[in-house]
Amino acid sequence: MELQYDKDSKERIPYEHYLQLFQGADPLEMSERSGIPYDSEKQTFTLRLMGVVYMVKYPEYTISHEAEGTIGYYPLESAVNVKILILRYLVEGCQSFSTGKFLTYRETPWGSVYLKQFQGRCLMRLAFGFGNKQEQFQRAMEKIGAKRLSHGDIAYEFEFLDGYYLQMILWAGDDEFPPSSQILFSDNFPNAFQAEDMAVVGDITITMIKALAQ
Repeated sequence: MELQYDKDSKERIPYEHYLQLFQGADPLEMSERSGIPYDSEKQTFTLRLMGVVYMVKYPEYTISHEAEGTIGYYPLESAVNVKILILRYLVEGCQSFSTGKFLTYRETPWGSVYLKQFQGRCLMRLAFGFGNKQEQFQRAMEKIGAKRLSHGDIAYEFEFLDGYYLQMILWAGDDEFPPSSQILFSDNFPNAFQAEDMAVVGDITITMIKALAQ
């Protein structure tokens, strides 16, 4: 599939760069390193992203999803930033396992350096998008099979990508305080994703929540 970019798109160069690396890499090595299963006969990787099972063809990097009737939104098939994130993970990432603990963005390597950008790009966007629209947030979370938590006014935990989990927590605003939010990452995230990638993870997830909350 030929992607359509806006004029002077900042995503075109990194997408083409990582696509070239993907197409030149050994798929079995990528599978063993990343933990993403690869079927040599079908030349296909299979991964689960935010509740949807995707099939990724090698070397074309064409993407399709398994039939399911609850989600109806497939960012890996259409969003360039999602395509780049998964390309980067397949090309550079290493499978890592969580101990069950969760980290704030600040607690991750280099997280304090990019914290201001993360707050604006993710935390404020989540808070002001859903802090006072918690029924819509709940509806989106249930569509991706998220687990309800007891934190904040409303919170959920869900698998972002095979073995990598997020917790999203919301507090409603009132007359004195604006709504607020927190996003926690399972402690294996920093072993597989850089701080910049983790900000993209938050951004991608909020975009999907907004789409599913309609």
